Amino acid sequence: MIEREFQKTLLKRLQEKAPLLQMILGPRQVGKTTGAQWIFNRWKGPKFMVSADDPSPPGADWIRVHWQEALAQGPNTLLIFDEIQKVTGWSEVIKQLFDQERGRGRIKVALMGSSSLFLQKGLSESLTGRFELTEVPHWSFLECHQAFGWDLNTYMKWGAYPGAIPFKGDAVRWKHYILNSIVETVISKDIYQLNPVHKPALFRQTFELAVRHPAHIISLQKMLGQLQDRGNATTIKGYLDLLQKSYLIRALQKYSGSEIRIKDSSPKIIVLNPALIHAYVPQTRLIKEPGWYGFVFESIMGAHLAMLPDTELFYWRDNNAEVDFVLRTPNDLFAIEIKSGFKDKHSGLAAFQKQYPKARCQLWDYTRCCKFLEQGRFLS
Repeated sequence: MIEREFQKTLLKRLQEKAPLLQMILGPRQVGKTTGAQWIFNRWKGPKFMVSADDPSPPGADWIRVHWQEALAQGPNTLLIFDEIQKVTGWSEVIKQLFDQERGRGRIKVALMGSSSLFLQKGLSESLTGRFELTEVPHWSFLECHQAFGWDLNTYMKWGAYPGAIPFKGDAVRWKHYILNSIVETVISKDIYQLNPVHKPALFRQTFELAVRHPAHIISLQKMLGQLQDRGNATTIKGYLDLLQKSYLIRALQKYSGSEIRIKDSSPKIIVLNPALIHAYVPQTRLIKEPGWYGFVFESIMGAHLAMLPDTELFYWRDNNAEVDFVLRTPNDLFAIEIKSGFKDKHSGLAAFQKQYPKARCQLWDYTRCCKFLEQGRFLS
């Protein structure tokens, strides 16, 4: 098993003298618990790693007991809570205990769970200013290549869930695993239990329509016209936001100098794991339709650009001129056109450059795209 970047970052933060609470968020089935175990095994000092994943979820006193046990071990004790969202009122108890201990540095605390939506809710309600966030992304192509020896076409076909690897090659079993063990769990356990989804059938249709249209700019009004159940644009926008918070998709907004116009634009759908696409669309379509290959390839590029730290990702379109991705960093603005060779399109880089003269416009051919995926970092 490779060492993922988040593990090194998290270990470094926990080793600081008096760190904030370390919160680990990310999709299901990408190795959050495995990464925490890696840190636990390397910790030099007293350590506890406990999980609330019991048939009968523990109460708040369960947190207090383990917190006191960690304090009793002396300085530099590591305490990792897994499945913390299953403890009723967990964020309020953690807030109280952390405030009592804050600044002393006697124990180092990391929190994680399988439901990122539940954790996000607790963070926003009680723990403001008390935590640092470590986001665990989906496995990149580079990581799958290093760990499993995959080439790009294998990654595109089977996606990046390590748990599905035993079923690679058996399309039926693989599809059932993705749909039942991942998609259904996220929708039923994470989203429905926490958010008032008044039209579950419409929500599922929205998700399926999104993953069937990778790298497509979708008008919310046109999207409504393709859905069987009735709804409105505000409802669909809210559903896309839930899917994004659940780390299933990214709904990119159109780049503009106006933040208001950015928020009101039609979204471009980036599916964060190609496995989600092919749970609904047969892998054979990649071979039969070069244009479809191009869309999936572009979506993979967008998902990897979205992993870059300290950046914001958009698309741009003005009438018939379009730029696939606009990447905003603290110091620069990049306009990136993906030229995979598998999808006919007209580049809008010249039009973008005219409107934003300081932007750095780049045309990425298939070779450069592959180089970016293979190196896992942005070469400006």
